[in-house]
Amino acid sequence: MTRNPENITMPATSLNRGFTTLTNWGVILVEGPDAATLLQSQLSNSVLSLKRTLSGEIAQGPGAIRLVGYCNPKGRLLASAWLGLFPESQDSDDRFALFLSKDIAASTAKRLSMYVLRSKVKVIDASIDWDVYGSYQNDHDEQPKPLTEGSIALRIPDVVIHEQCFQRTLIAQRKSEANVSLIDELALDQWNSLEVLSAIPRIVLATQEQFVPQMINFESVAGVDFKKGCYPGQEIVARSQYRGAVKRRLQLAHTDASVSSLNYAKPGVELFHDSDASQPCGMVVLAALNSEDGNRIDLQIECKLDALESGAIHLGMSEGPVLKIDQLPYPLLEI
Repeated sequence: MTRNPENITMPATSLNRGFTTLTNWGVILVEGPDAATLLQSQLSNSVLSLKRTLSGEIAQGPGAIRLVGYCNPKGRLLASAWLGLFPESQDSDDRFALFLSKDIAASTAKRLSMYVLRSKVKVIDASIDWDVYGSYQNDHDEQPKPLTEGSIALRIPDVVIHEQCFQRTLIAQRKSEANVSLIDELALDQWNSLEVLSAIPRIVLATQEQFVPQMINFESVAGVDFKKGCYPGQEIVARSQYRGAVKRRLQLAHTDASVSSLNYAKPGVELFHDSDASQPCGMVVLAALNSEDGNRIDLQIECKLDALESGAIHLGMSEGPVLKIDQLPYPLLEI
C-alpha cells in the first residue's frame, strides 16, 4: 500500500475534495540576488512586486502569485507557468518557483539559464527531485491547513461548476523515502477536468510556439502586463493587443466520449471547419474527460473567430467528431 506523503494532510477523495500527484507537472526554481531581475526581463508578467511566501505557507491572491508566459522573439509562447516567491527563510535571497508542464520544464530552464550571464542567479529544473501535487476542495469544506516547512504551495484561481466553487492548490515538495508519489486516479481526473473548465491555458510540448498570448486569452486571465518593460516577443504581443491583429481565441468546447474523440482529444490536435476541409481552423489546447459525465470530453480549443459564426468544427479531421462550443467563465478583454 502506498503511504501518504509526509507532512501533507491527505483529504478523502471525492468529486468535492481530493489530493493527488500531478505526474504531468514540474517545477523550476530560480534563486539568487538577481533572480527577480532575470525573470522580469524574460516573462510576460511583472514579478517585481510579488509578496514573499515562507515555506509551509500557501501563496494566495494576485499579490503573491502570477500567471506568466515565456515567449520566443516572435511572440509565440514557449511556456506558461504559475509563479510564486518562496525564499527558504525570511533572511534568504529570493527563490521563485514556476509550476509548469513537466514535458517542457528542462528546455525552459535551459533557455532561462542562457540569460544568466554574470548575474547572481541559479536556474534549476527541480522536476526530478521534487514532486508536484494537486489539491482541490469545494468551498463549503474547511480551508486548507498551512503546510509544513519545506513545501511550496500556491492557490490558483477557483473554478465554479453548477454553482459549486472549487479551490485548487498546487504543492511542490522534495522527494524522499518518507515522501512518496501518490496517484489517486479519481482525484487526478477531477483535477484535470477542473483545469480544462477553468479556461486558463497551459502550454505543453505539443503546443509550444503555436500561440501568441492573445490567441489563447492569456491577457484576459491576467497573464500579460502591458505596462512592464521589455521581454522576448514583447513588441509583437503589444502590437497584437493594440492593433487588433488577433482573429483567433481560446474557447471551451465539448463532445461525446467516443473512441474517435478519445484518440483526438489531445493537445496539439488540429481542428477543421465544414467550409474548408483542407486547412485547419484551430488546435486543441487541453482536454479531459468530464469528471461528472464519463460520456463527455471537455476541451480548451484555439480557433478562428469566423469559424464560430456558422457551420461545424470537427476534431482531428474534416469528418471527425463535432465540437459544441460552451461559454467562457470570464469576459474577454477587447482587442
